[in-house]
Amino acid sequence: MSKRLNMVLLTLILLILVVNCAKKGSITGGAKDETPPVFVKALPPNFSTNFDKKEIRIYFDEYIKLNDAQKQIIISPPMDPKPTITPLGTASKYIKIKFLDTLLENTTYSINFGESIVDNNEENPNPFFRYVFSTGDFLDSLSIKGTITDSYQKKADSYVTVALYEIDENYSDSLVYKTVPRYITNTLDSIAFSLQNLKEGKFKLIALKDVSNNYLYEPKQDKIGFYEEIITLPEDTAKVFNLNIFKEILDFKALTPKQVSKNEFLLPYEGVLDSMKVKMLSDTPDDYSFQIFPDKEKDTLHYWFRPFFEADSLIFEVSNSKKYRDTLVARFKDQYKDSLILTSSVRSNLKFNKNFTFSANTPLDSINENLISLTDQDTLDIPFSIALDKAKNEAQLVFEKTESNAYSLKLFPDAIKDFIGNVNDTVQFNFRTKKIIDYGTIFLTLQNVKTYPVIVQVTNDKEEVVSEKIAKSEETLVFDYLNPGEYFIRVIFDQNNNGKWDTGNFLQSIQPEEIRYFLEPIELRANWEIKQTFTLE
Repeated sequence: MSKRLNMVLLTLILLILVVNCAKKGSITGGAKDETPPVFVKALPPNFSTNFDKKEIRIYFDEYIKLNDAQKQIIISPPMDPKPTITPLGTASKYIKIKFLDTLLENTTYSINFGESIVDNNEENPNPFFRYVFSTGDFLDSLSIKGTITDSYQKKADSYVTVALYEIDENYSDSLVYKTVPRYITNTLDSIAFSLQNLKEGKFKLIALKDVSNNYLYEPKQDKIGFYEEIITLPEDTAKVFNLNIFKEILDFKALTPKQVSKNEFLLPYEGVLDSMKVKMLSDTPDDYSFQIFPDKEKDTLHYWFRPFFEADSLIFEVSNSKKYRDTLVARFKDQYKDSLILTSSVRSNLKFNKNFTFSANTPLDSINENLISLTDQDTLDIPFSIALDKAKNEAQLVFEKTESNAYSLKLFPDAIKDFIGNVNDTVQFNFRTKKIIDYGTIFLTLQNVKTYPVIVQVTNDKEEVVSEKIAKSEETLVFDYLNPGEYFIRVIFDQNNNGKWDTGNFLQSIQPEEIRYFLEPIELRANWEIKQTFTLE
């Protein structure tokens, strides 16, 4: 009986096992593959000398593909035309490099793949694989390293090209505009760089945020950084170099004017608007007059004129105090006349340390204060004055503000007249003030300032300037009426005492003015007063 019972139990166990095995479930396929592709061999072998082949094949232990090859793969010295490198868009067990350019004699070449080599399934990278060869009898083995910083931004750009130009009888600083360097590397997605397999000699060290990826400096779009001294190898191999990249200001150049309405031309320019003068060379009526003001956002002048007159084209002469002079011709025709539109940058709340301002799309010419009223939330008339700044094409309303108040500014018809004869209809601006306790204050003390003056800026997390003060001696700076939030401090050493940060110039070997950042953000709450010390080491 016990034997039959054992047989029944055994049968039941087997049935349970079979049923469990037959249940539907997901197939895991095992653990996720996290192993990068492994280099197997190369033909010709890596680190070959007396290299004279037209093709290289690099083999791996599994199928691989190349990700973001254009940005990741760096060949030094550069080749023009660049070699073809496959696979691109497909998978293969080997990389094929086919040279289209004649290789230089007695030169060590380095092909750095960055993190482009990944396996076909999970895209695990084989990081920073390098293939090195020499067309001479030996491999150059010197190297240098360093970091990249940005002259104005707290965080430097990624994918910055770092280059060495050989100092020989053909070298001049202008080579960066027209000649590829002897050696290059790239920071990829970091701020660190390393140049390897270098030969003995003297070199100029340059960094480029190379937008076109052509290894040439194009000031209109690229940033540049440079090491001031000439690097000598092997003597300087132990140094750690820092290159501070900056955007140069272009030389001043006036561009072709464009008529945008009946009485307005836009005059775009490059560089700095420094004492720019505009003269009309075309024949004009006796009562002709004009008014100019700069655009608030673009490198453009607004040129307004009156009266309108008939002509096919107009000739402008543009000059400045730096002996720049050019003659520009613009097409001219009758167009619609602009109407007057008034706007203000104050959307809702007006701070106690700011004046209410408004501007216009056409040049402001005159203001009649008798046709303007300012009232508060109790409809009481508030005394005020208005200052018109024609150079900025804006007006400032000056009055005594009180806490938690609501104001209404009414501009009745004909209160505002513009340069071309337009007047306003009734316009009303509404704005408020908050309680003083709604704001916070930062009391900032600077220590170990090596030279004055310094420009001290409070910025937000987008590095936009919220408040700015100039310190000419040791003092506590008060930044008040700040909205609650997170703020950052930067200090600019204003070496030429012009009240603004100045960038560098490569050809003149001028570095940008130094900027120092307070490392930690300052968390400010309503009704807080924070006392902060910034020690500039």
